Amino acid sequence: MTGRAFAIPLAIGAAAMGLFIALAPLQGAEPAGDETLKAVSEFDAIADKPARSKALFEEAARVITHPRCMNCHPATRTPTQSEDLHTHMPLITAVGSSTGPAGLACSTCHGAENRPVVGSRLKTIPGNAHWSLAPASMAWQGLTRGEICRQIKDPARNGQRSLADIVHHMSEDHLVGWAWHPGDGRSPVPGTHEAFGALVAAWIETGAECPD
Repeated sequence: MTGRAFAIPLAIGAAAMGLFIALAPLQGAEPAGDETLKAVSEFDAIADKPARSKALFEEAARVITHPRCMNCHPATRTPTQSEDLHTHMPLITAVGSSTGPAGLACSTCHGAENRPVVGSRLKTIPGNAHWSLAPASMAWQGLTRGEICRQIKDPARNGQRSLADIVHHMSEDHLVGWAWHPGDGRSPVPGTHEAFGALVAAWIETGAECPD
């Protein structure tokens, strides 16, 4: 590979980074989120088991449907960003890969951890070692909570995960955990990763029922 060929993707990445930083002040800082999630024990009073299962999922869905999660589960192969789920800038279309197109992969701007941005109201570029879009089969934007619930349970659409696999993924996945530590200028999802994982586990233990 020549030095010229190597410089092309770096130049594109630098341009993309510059565009991101230039636009960030226009978007403004995002508001702080609701910091609480109900504990599993708070649902014990619901005697009907299917109803309790649905209620547990509804509480867990406060995390699942939060912009921190929804932005990486877009309706199309173009990610969104911020609280209002506006189109990612620079424009990215990840048709052939969940990590972005050749020459402008997610890792061009998103590193292994959140990185500070000088002069931006958002203060950081989000990052994680596994930064990527969710698979196309796991698009959530535009769906009801019941539809998302049924999609999460469906092995044909969830990456062939069993219910036990879902608990492990939701409770321990490092990229899922990023949503509680999104960097300065972004509101985290409610509660804690541990509380969310407990809700998901309890939802499955009570039958993994889905809202209508």
